[in-house]
Amino acid sequence: MSAELGLRERKKRRTYQAISDAAIALFLEKGFDAVSVAEVAAAAEVSKPTLFRYFPAKEDLVLHRFADHEDEAARVVAARAEDETPLDALRRHLLDGLARRDPVTGLNDHPHVLAFHRLLYGTPSLVARLCPYQGRSEEALAAALGAGVGGRLAAGQIVAVLRVLAEENWRRIAAGERADDVYADAVAAVDLAFGQLRRGLAPS
Repeated sequence: MSAELGLRERKKRRTYQAISDAAIALFLEKGFDAVSVAEVAAAAEVSKPTLFRYFPAKEDLVLHRFADHEDEAARVVAARAEDETPLDALRRHLLDGLARRDPVTGLNDHPHVLAFHRLLYGTPSLVARLCPYQGRSEEALAAALGAGVGGRLAAGQIVAVLRVLAEENWRRIAAGERADDVYADAVAAVDLAFGQLRRGLAPS
């Protein structure tokens, strides 16, 4: 039974990945609005009902790549060392992401990443669908920081800062700068941002 469940799960993951890969390839080639769900299903060799079982909305075919990051800040805070503050843990994690050129930081100039970001930020319906993602990130982080309005306010500020930093990196990369050339300024921006957060979130 365990082996059967394992095989079934692997098959589901392969199908999920095949649909995603087919969708992204078509969207990058033709544009998000020019591709129908039926075209994606045909390219992935699945039926439309099967596609919708994996991706409830067309936008999810793109935004699912952010799903693993929804509770990332919350996980960093929850897993931090006892002597490390939430802000210090998040700053450390973000600096590590910049050093690794993690695409979620915006500091990545690989052609495939650039094409994906242009698709995302150049499609109004996809940008609009990012709002619920950010809301869920705030909720998860607020729970990790502690219940109450204080935790929610802190989470809202932190998530906003992470978004602005990533967008600034992406703006410069999209304008033609190399990630290596932007890196030092990106690190300095993290220090500035987290310094402001510390002052703003310091106990009164």
